[in-house]
Amino acid sequence: MTDILQKLEATILARRDADPKDSYVANLRAKGRAKMAEKLGEEAVEAVIAAVQDDKPEMTSEAADVLFHLIVLLADMDIPIDDVLTEIARREGLSGLTEKASRKD
Repeated sequence: MTDILQKLEATILARRDADPKDSYVANLRAKGRAKMAEKLGEEAVEAVIAAVQDDKPEMTSEAADVLFHLIVLLADMDIPIDDVLTEIARREGLSGLTEKASRKD
């Protein structure tokens, strides 16, 4: 299923240099990284609201929006989704508390 994230990333990369009138991704990119980050934050807040309201269909939709906007921002920073997936894999099997404590070193 992670292949869908790579496909989404490829689509985002292909569209970011399009005409901003024709592509949402290009439109976001034209507005700059701060706007991309703001959109990610807005989507994250909407996901939080859906979670607090225990609205599973809305949470599913907002989670998709969060992932989309995160990948848009990662692409703008030249961070491949595979780097994020590698980091997740690195953390697999670690206690969350142990992993977090290791960042302080």
